[in-house]
Amino acid sequence: MFRLNATKIVALTGILLGAAFSVMFSVQLASIASRNKLAYTDRIEEGQPPQVALGIALGAFRGVFVNFLWIRANDLKQDGKFFELNQLAEAITRLQPRFPRVWVFHAWNMAYNISVSTQTRSERWYWVQKGIELLRNKGIAANPNDMLLHKELAWIFLHKIGGVTDDANRYYKMKLAEEWTTVLGQPPTRDFKDRSREHAIAQAAAFLKPIAEAPRELSEVIEATPSVRTLLDRLQADVGEHGAIGEDSQATPDAIMIILRRYELVQAVLRSASGKIAERTMSPRMKAMMALVRDPEFAKAWQAYLPFARRFVLETQFNMDPAQMIRYVEKYGPIDWRVPASHALYWAAQGVERGLLRTTERSEKDFDFTNTDRLVIQAMQDLYRYGQVYFDYLGFNVGAGEMYLEIPDPIFAQSYANIMQELVGRSKWDTADRAYTLYSAGYENFFTDVILYFYRLGMHELAEKYYRELGTWAGMNLNDPDRPQKFSVPLEDFVKAQLAERQRSPNVAVSEVTAALLGAFAALLDSDDTLFRSQMDFASKSHGFFMTVQRNINSVDSANARMDVMEPDFRIQAGATFVQFMSLLSLDQAATAFKAAPDDLRRFAFDIVIERFRDPENPELAVNGERFDSLFIEPPGMAEHRKMIEDYRKKKAEKNLQLEQK
Repeated sequence: MFRLNATKIVALTGILLGAAFSVMFSVQLASIASRNKLAYTDRIEEGQPPQVALGIALGAFRGVFVNFLWIRANDLKQDGKFFELNQLAEAITRLQPRFPRVWVFHAWNMAYNISVSTQTRSERWYWVQKGIELLRNKGIAANPNDMLLHKELAWIFLHKIGGVTDDANRYYKMKLAEEWTTVLGQPPTRDFKDRSREHAIAQAAAFLKPIAEAPRELSEVIEATPSVRTLLDRLQADVGEHGAIGEDSQATPDAIMIILRRYELVQAVLRSASGKIAERTMSPRMKAMMALVRDPEFAKAWQAYLPFARRFVLETQFNMDPAQMIRYVEKYGPIDWRVPASHALYWAAQGVERGLLRTTERSEKDFDFTNTDRLVIQAMQDLYRYGQVYFDYLGFNVGAGEMYLEIPDPIFAQSYANIMQELVGRSKWDTADRAYTLYSAGYENFFTDVILYFYRLGMHELAEKYYRELGTWAGMNLNDPDRPQKFSVPLEDFVKAQLAERQRSPNVAVSEVTAALLGAFAALLDSDDTLFRSQMDFASKSHGFFMTVQRNINSVDSANARMDVMEPDFRIQAGATFVQFMSLLSLDQAATAFKAAPDDLRRFAFDIVIERFRDPENPELAVNGERFDSLFIEPPGMAEHRKMIEDYRKKKAEKNLQLEQK
């Protein structure tokens, strides 16, 4: 009897201990699941595909059903039934929302496999966007702390859009620039103070600050500025079929994006030298928008509403935080969000930060910090190489042609150096006891490009400084026996040797041509005609060499070759770079450079100096009170020049329109 009671007591104790441990561990597991947002789809929600409802109803047999859907998805891909495949992919991701590789597989399939199966660049862009949206808007929203999803999204921006492997990559870059001009507005023009890295960063952060500080609730905006309600009533009538924008019903991002797009188009027309012509051809809706933008009664309403609208779209449609965007600007540099590398940087850096919050010493092996950090550093490299953009938003939207120019932003050279040590510290593959590391190799290659750029720019002292620092850098790889010899020669010989090896590289070509052009334009400020002509000649020959050996027209984008990292017409490349150069100058410097430039360059720059330096209240005067025409005389042949540019753009647009219609 005693033995039986003892057995019961032991059993009861075991049950109680098991229950206690179960409660304790359940609380811990629930806490972990809540903190990392881990949950499973176990209920049917409105709008879900019928496959989701069926999968949930199958309970324990859900895995078998999902396998069937995967097989079906592969069959649809093989049959070219892409839209059905897209719907099926959504069903699979809803059934397995916490399995990151499901999201990655379907996003990759859309952005890479399906996109290249289509025949036109607009179709390709549609599927690239679908892949991005699947990861950014749904995958990361369901798994906000998952590093893999962030890494894959960053890679699509960096490689698929920012790279040159896809025949339609130039079109992707322009569509991204169009989208982010709409979302954020035209970014601030760099001025002569931007030679200070700190000022450039402060200017880029100030551009985003009103958006980050805007209210999240429209009612707060209307309460502070009552005229916003009247403005929205007027706007709602024109976008009603696309959704709501007012406070009485749930606002939709698509409707607000339409408002933002029309607003930016109006602003582009008002800035354009040919704005009067564009205004005459506007649709009735665009003319109504123009009237609202020009109406002084709504000036304060626009000022109050736009930051709210931009924040709303950023958070609801792009899953991005404007405060975090500012933080990245302050950490990494004056990011232009029209550039693909900017978004690669945002998502890769966010993935690392969120991964660091989850990792422990035991789980560190499960987090791919090294490869995600490498995307951060690659994005920094691309921001240096292509970080400043000239994009004709108006021309691209109204079908008047395409103008997209990328030039280096040397500010990011210092940014690259600043964060290198932070990234090396997280890498288990880049320790000091290794003879070779990828970070060290990347650092040497990158600063070799920086040396070439500043040398070609004419800043030989700065190039010499970087050359000596790189040659004695303590982090150098030790497996290259030729390295001491390579860095023992004079700077000029080093530059020649590097160009002989790398002249065909798109990165080097853009750097050399842009630096030579900017060096030529800087010579105008010193009235050094010999240096100007020498630099222009080098730029022309380098541009011609690259276009000869690398340019091949393709059947997807007949107006742009896959390797068109520059405009194929050197006149356009030089003229657009001169416009960028002029936008960096003070009034006095701009007037000096303008007077010293040949007529072909002055014709490119004349419209920009009108926009930038003419007093809007008194067109006869410059912004400092002097007579405008004494500083900037209109060069001969402006009408013919504008027609040449228009014809050039139309020719490119018509080529692709014909291709789309085939």
